[in-house]
Amino acid sequence: MIRFDNVSKSYPNGHQALTNLNLSVPKGEMVFLTGHSGAGKSTLLKLIALIERPTRGQLFVNGRNLNSVDRSLVSYYRQHLGMVFQDNRLLQNQTVFDNVALPLVIKGLSKRDIKKRTEAALDQVELLSKINLLPGSLSSGEQQRVGIARAIVSKPMLLIADEPTGNLDPDLSWDILQLFKRFNEVGVTVLIATHDLSLVKQMDQPIITLDHSRLAEA
Repeated sequence: MIRFDNVSKSYPNGHQALTNLNLSVPKGEMVFLTGHSGAGKSTLLKLIALIERPTRGQLFVNGRNLNSVDRSLVSYYRQHLGMVFQDNRLLQNQTVFDNVALPLVIKGLSKRDIKKRTEAALDQVELLSKINLLPGSLSSGEQQRVGIARAIVSKPMLLIADEPTGNLDPDLSWDILQLFKRFNEVGVTVLIATHDLSLVKQMDQPIITLDHSRLAEA
């Protein structure tokens, strides 16, 4: 599903975020990406999301070389990708429904399909009763679940998350990871970047560790 072939990424300020990275994530796996702050976790996810491009090397997702994806096709590529962020990035002046429905609106689905799929996504994260509320009226855990519902509403083949439990207490963090596990169990490939090693070890899933821009030795 995901393959990095000798990928390096450096930024204009000279920071080397990734160095000669070779790794693969098989289709249907749930994998955790760990490492110290600044190890390159967020950059790795940004490359998969085509927010950034490699300086060197080749990156493949579902057999497609992302280096060959033209700028005009990036939005189409992202329709098959779910992204979850630590800070939620919810539209605070829009209802829960409108936040989750946004990817479907962008795709141009009918109002009927948008309603059906948005309600189904919110039901999966147990927030259907909050559908008409604004994000500000929700708890931090509920807001994170809204972000997850938005990420999965398009039924992506790949779901990536950058520190999705970073602002949550241990119990809420565990609940959020169980949600990701449920999506993985129905065939979605999941890659989660996190610094919470104790929580990761409880999940008993494969772990990729970065150390100063490189893949750490096992």
